[in-house]
Amino acid sequence: MNIFEKLFGSSETSASSAKNRLKMVLVHDRNDISPGVLRQIRDDIIGVFAHHLNIDPDAVEVMLDENDNDNMLVAQVPLTPTRRVRTNH
Repeated sequence: MNIFEKLFGSSETSASSAKNRLKMVLVHDRNDISPGVLRQIRDDIIGVFAHHLNIDPDAVEVMLDENDNDNMLVAQVPLTPTRRVRTNH
């Protein structure tokens, strides 16, 4: 939730929010993925990405989503800005 949503309220209605939460519960149940397994997957993703890139581990989100007939595991991994160091070769 960003600062504007906190100040002015979310544009999402409580019914819409409840529908989205229920949808997520159903997707988790259908795929038999517990919250603990999802947390472990998130930790593994953080480890792999952090080994190669500068990321913000606290902002990484891993979720299950259903799109038409497909179930997807979606990971959002925000990259942190990096400074490029010039080297004279």
